[in-house]
Amino acid sequence: MATPVFRFDPVELPPEALKMRVEVREFIKEHEHLMGFSKADFNRDFSRAMGRRGWIGMTWPKRYGGQERTAFERFVLIEEMLAAGAPLSAHYTGDRQSGPNILRFGTEEQKMFFCPKIAAGELSFCIGMSEPNSGSDVAGTRTRAVKIDGGYRINGSKLWTSNAHRADYCILFCKMAGDGKEETDRHAGATQFLLDLKTPGVEIRPVLNLLGEHHFNEIFLTDVFVPDNRLLGKEGNGWNQLTSELSFERSAPDRFLVLFQMLREMVRMAGPTPDKGTAAALGKLIAQLATLRGMSLSIAGMLQDGYDPNNESAVVKDLGTRYEQDIPVVARQLFPTEPELEAIDTYVSMIARSTMNAPRFSIQGGTREILRGIIARGLGLR
Repeated sequence: MATPVFRFDPVELPPEALKMRVEVREFIKEHEHLMGFSKADFNRDFSRAMGRRGWIGMTWPKRYGGQERTAFERFVLIEEMLAAGAPLSAHYTGDRQSGPNILRFGTEEQKMFFCPKIAAGELSFCIGMSEPNSGSDVAGTRTRAVKIDGGYRINGSKLWTSNAHRADYCILFCKMAGDGKEETDRHAGATQFLLDLKTPGVEIRPVLNLLGEHHFNEIFLTDVFVPDNRLLGKEGNGWNQLTSELSFERSAPDRFLVLFQMLREMVRMAGPTPDKGTAAALGKLIAQLATLRGMSLSIAGMLQDGYDPNNESAVVKDLGTRYEQDIPVVARQLFPTEPELEAIDTYVSMIARSTMNAPRFSIQGGTREILRGIIARGLGLR
């Protein structure tokens, strides 16, 4: 058996990425009224403004609306936006994974139709992967597609679909019905479709989080018709396409920077001369952040070189989830307070929101059990 290797080579940002940081900070300052820990994260106008700057799909070919800039420049852009609390949700899924998936597996017509619109901030995507009773075990999907004249008829449901109620399209993962191969191959028949969420037969129901906010959704599909030209890739190749897509989803800075503003507030509260216990606890969190950033930046280098970092991405997502869930726990230990969502005090409202939001970090992008299964396979243990 070959010795498995996880690549996390040290990477230094090139000059064009450092220049990018200055540009992004100026843009953030211009839109300062939209930034913040508890501000709305879905804002189409902000996405269009980023699109006008060429900051969505910026690594893509110019033919498809991109700017052909480097993965390092994109890394700096996302890092700065997340640190500032920018409202990225309207375009982020399309920019991070749907667009790249279409560029890699889509037809020329699909690339020309979807990618320029995503890059302009005009088209929002969500991802239809998880399902009731199967969760992050995506291979256990029960949603089925049947080939009919002119397209496909699809029945099933999806769960934990972020922003489905606001998105325009969904990349839907399902299986072709009736091939009988699933008994020996759980990935058999796996297929992806580009689903217009306004299609008859699509019903979207909210899944409210502990804050009472509407971010997740359940999607019900009843005899939904998807035309032939909205099949993404090939029938039966959906599993390979999905794993490629998840590499983009799991490795980005959003897997460890969502609570960055809270960490910054904790450092402010500690002051310039914290006691030894506080200094040690904050030092550990900052050291973990630096490590995760270095790992994520290394993955940006792999993507720049055309490497598929599926295993490395799973490591970053698993560690990032634990890190983000640790931050509110450490905060409550260091600076005890009674959480209040509507509090004027920044820290009091932050700790309330972060504590109530922490459980969802274990859901989005794959649960720990699934991620550690991927890591174990990468280590040759499965």
